Amino acid sequence: MKDKSLSDYGYNPAAKPAIIEGMPARVIAVHKERYELFCEYGQIFGKLKKSVYFGEGIEEFPATGDFVIILYNESGDSRIIKTLARKSKFSRNDFSGHAAGYVRTVKEQVVAANFDYVFIMVSLNRDFKVNRIERYLAVVWQSGAVPVIVLTKADLAEDCASQIQAAAAVAAGTDILVVSALTGRGLQDLKAYLKPRTTVVFLGSSGVGKSTLVNSLTGAETMQVSEIREDDSRGRHTTTRRQLIMLPGGAMIIDTPGLRELGMWDAEEGLGETFADIESYFARCKFNNCTHGTEPGCAVRKAVADGSLSLERWESYLKLKMEMRFSQDKAGALRAKEEKFKTIARMNRQIEQKNKGRQ
Repeated sequence: MKDKSLSDYGYNPAAKPAIIEGMPARVIAVHKERYELFCEYGQIFGKLKKSVYFGEGIEEFPATGDFVIILYNESGDSRIIKTLARKSKFSRNDFSGHAAGYVRTVKEQVVAANFDYVFIMVSLNRDFKVNRIERYLAVVWQSGAVPVIVLTKADLAEDCASQIQAAAAVAAGTDILVVSALTGRGLQDLKAYLKPRTTVVFLGSSGVGKSTLVNSLTGAETMQVSEIREDDSRGRHTTTRRQLIMLPGGAMIIDTPGLRELGMWDAEEGLGETFADIESYFARCKFNNCTHGTEPGCAVRKAVADGSLSLERWESYLKLKMEMRFSQDKAGALRAKEEKFKTIARMNRQIEQKNKGRQ
């Protein structure tokens, strides 16, 4: 680490406010109330300055990947006094993990920051699901980074053409890579994104091979690897904390311990990017305030009925839209959930009636 500088970790000196005293650093791991940092003196530890972060609440709590300003302490923990502006971030709501009936004001909690690409990792085993890719894409587009779909464990799939086609159908314009950490297939294509000073987030469910791939890229047992279950091709999370790992070539990886850690927080733009094909129908509806339920002249219902828009993709859009509302307004989302199922039921009846008319 001593031969590395903060610029190697992606720091731009222009990001530091001129009026702020202190030294810049990057957060490479979070250990509850203690932060692992990298600064011009190398790898150190720091804690938040309470009067800044807890007094007025004017500073956002740092996350893995954040650039911060510290008051360096050579004989102990340094003090973190400011979180610098982010170019990208992943967030979740602050009631994650609480009982379903516990309602309170929802606040944003950033869990990773300042990354350039997100590798959406989906295994080519039996756990392959298109709607999971759609959900990942919405979260990534919202984050401010560029998504890359990485289909892992290619050694387990004799022919992955159908999975590639399915992924491409819901991810227009997004690069799709097929890799195998076991055989080395596709690793060179992957490394094309891993340029020096570039930060990449590995995002995927348990059992997709994130840890194995990281170990392959680093050339060392950087992460613990666990076997997947044979009955459902799923695994147990081996990553217990979000950490920034420097690769030998100078790129950095932030691993995330499972998508369940991330919510559809304020993902309106991300949904619009992921489901641009669906939202293009909205302007064609007869009424500007069409709810796509019972109104006459609804372009969405017409597209579902004639097959130009699949009911499955429309349902996926509604599901993610509902999750986003739930993250922002738990009580209001529960009311809207009932209307969502009514809308789907109406569309199913219309399709059934149309099919009977063709017989």
